[in-house]
Amino acid sequence: MTWFRNTVAMAAFPNNKGSKMELTKVGHLYRFLADFKDYVDYLDSKVTPTDLFYLKNRELARKLVENGHKGMILSREEFEERKAAAEAAKTEQSSDLYSRSRPMTLASAGKELNDNFLKALVEREEANRSGKMTTVIFIRDYNALGHEVSGYIDYAHRLKSEDFEPYFCGKKRLMPGRSDLCYYNWRTQAATSNSSPNFLVVYDDPNGLLFKSKRDEKILNVDPWSGPSKDYSRTLLQSHLYIHIVLYDQSVRMI
Repeated sequence: MTWFRNTVAMAAFPNNKGSKMELTKVGHLYRFLADFKDYVDYLDSKVTPTDLFYLKNRELARKLVENGHKGMILSREEFEERKAAAEAAKTEQSSDLYSRSRPMTLASAGKELNDNFLKALVEREEANRSGKMTTVIFIRDYNALGHEVSGYIDYAHRLKSEDFEPYFCGKKRLMPGRSDLCYYNWRTQAATSNSSPNFLVVYDDPNGLLFKSKRDEKILNVDPWSGPSKDYSRTLLQSHLYIHIVLYDQSVRMI
């Protein structure tokens, strides 16, 4: 797990570099499949008037299309699977648009904060909750057992899955855990990585650790020597609560 220890522990310093995993562009896929009400309709779109003139039978014409005699064609199972995935993606996008427009209660509302890190989280809370932004948080500090730990957190996912008011009230400290994007414990050498609803963790690329946005496939390279990115901003923060904090922000574009 050398790659993991280096990349998770040393976000602000030189490290190894992540992999390019292909994602389906569900937005374009939906626009294509939405034209067909079912698989038969899809097959009919490949049948020409010339086919019907010579074959005199639409069922036969469909069967020839399905068997690949007119070029590459999706099987019934592939068509239904992709159409279902595309429709699910459209529903999720509609939900995102709704959540962007409706008023929301912020966990940070009315809180008096002095720490730079907590102030930065407040500034990003509404945008991460509404889907306008995704923020990856790198934290390095000591846990309750005195072990130095490092990790990357999907802020938008944590906001949806956890009550953040105790963090903004100072009752709890935000720390990376085993269920976050990446986690490493320097004392026990325990290491974990998990993709989230917003990011794929890419760790087998020769460039090192990367995060790939599931929304628009943009790549986040956490190597500070990789140079500036037009897709993400990188902010190194000084905090009296933590040893090391880095925030990676991306404004989300709907497909």
